Amino acid sequence: MNIVCYTPLVAMALVACGGNEREAEAYGNFEAVETLVSAKGAGELVDFRVEEGMILKAGEVVGLIDTATIVLQLEDVLSSREATASQARNVVAQVAVQEARLADLRREEERLIKLVVGKAATQKQLDDLRGQIAIQERQVAAAAALNPSIVAQVRAFDARAALLRKQLDDLFIDNPVNGTVVSKLAEPHELATPGRPLYRIATMDTLELRAYISGARLGSFPLGAAVEVGIDAGDGSITRMPGRVSWVSSEAEFTPKTIQTREERVDMVYAFKVRVANANGVLKNGMPGEVYLEHVTR
Repeated sequence: MNIVCYTPLVAMALVACGGNEREAEAYGNFEAVETLVSAKGAGELVDFRVEEGMILKAGEVVGLIDTATIVLQLEDVLSSREATASQARNVVAQVAVQEARLADLRREEERLIKLVVGKAATQKQLDDLRGQIAIQERQVAAAAALNPSIVAQVRAFDARAALLRKQLDDLFIDNPVNGTVVSKLAEPHELATPGRPLYRIATMDTLELRAYISGARLGSFPLGAAVEVGIDAGDGSITRMPGRVSWVSSEAEFTPKTIQTREERVDMVYAFKVRVANANGVLKNGMPGEVYLEHVTR
């Protein structure tokens, strides 16, 4: 689940009608988009290799919940399946072959439907294939009827094994996105439960600048509009970067008391966010920034 880490604004200014187009019209702070990573399984957290400040890649395995119970259950199910299938191995094998053939025909049906829609195949070809599918379905039913109880038991064991394998996969903690760990919420050997938060990771390739605008200026830029964002450079100048309006609040709110403006403060303002690419890594979570609206484009 993706969430946004909101940091307090250190400064913000609004200009209703700027006389100098180089002056910023909104000030705010950059926010990193965070993901809260939670446990999917239950058990002891036997391995957890996450530390605050670590840079992780998507798909990287960062921990493991105790797998002993699930592994033993899976071994028991597979043993029971093998014992049951051995009673009528030929029947089970025949059913498997017939079901595989039926699956192939159904995939061919999906492909042929698209060809018929595109006028690349005839309706008769599709009807003939559906006739083959009907015959194959009867053959599957006939094979299963040779020993229905055993076939049903084997299928039940297969379903149970698939569920256990899924539960086993859930015990591996896979990092979902590229980013930097901002907070660690669990320690090795603690008890994990489904849904328990383990750590927060922030994606730093794109950040959002949250600022405020008066209602009078709200119509000057639509959602998705391209604007410019400025950050402080090392020599005291302002470095401008392209951004795009990603969110505009639908409700007005009172201007925060901490906000200072160059003109008389307005009573009601609307929050908005500008999404900015962080290709060079110069943007940091909580860094102040400013928005220029004089060259708004769609």
